[in-house]
Amino acid sequence: MKHSFLNINLPLVLASQSPRRSKLLSLLGIPFDIIPSDLDESMPDNMHPIDYVKTLSLHKAQHIAKSLKSNSLVIGADTIVVINDKILNKPLDRDDAYKLLSTLSNNTHEVFTGIALVESQSGKYLSDYKCTKVSFRQLLDEEIWDYIDSGSPMDKAGAYGIQDDFGAFFVDHIEGCYYNIVGLPLELLLKRLKEFANEIAG
Repeated sequence: MKHSFLNINLPLVLASQSPRRSKLLSLLGIPFDIIPSDLDESMPDNMHPIDYVKTLSLHKAQHIAKSLKSNSLVIGADTIVVINDKILNKPLDRDDAYKLLSTLSNNTHEVFTGIALVESQSGKYLSDYKCTKVSFRQLLDEEIWDYIDSGSPMDKAGAYGIQDDFGAFFVDHIEGCYYNIVGLPLELLLKRLKEFANEIAG
């Protein structure tokens, strides 16, 4: 299917099981399929955050691209939370979620999202990233535990979501792209999609 304003003649595939990324991508008004990546996401802890998200998003997209029989353009993404040069992933359990949220309380952290575009037939790819600074207010213990009791933090990097739950009330202010925090920097993605479409069109 051709997306006229992007000049893409290939079907798009989102290599993610995140409902938040799917919802954001749909805002662009571009038809796409979803094929979640079951790739092992473990990475060395000492990697720089930029290398971490760019590498993992590319691996996700390449993993799905290799499984496709027809030529497609695959989108991969990965989001991490970083504070004091330490990467905070999804919480392991309730106690870990409490530890992560206590660390973010009354502090400023960074959210990195890597995006990758892969043409499945040729293997050509493009990758990039976005960083947004997020500052939390001082959180009360009861607020943290109430949030954990909701179950919402357990599938989110840094143990919070800014978009659709109480995690939004933890945020004092942000510097940068809001959608990047949710998991897909739309302006950057659209820009790179246009560039990549022109590149593979030759």
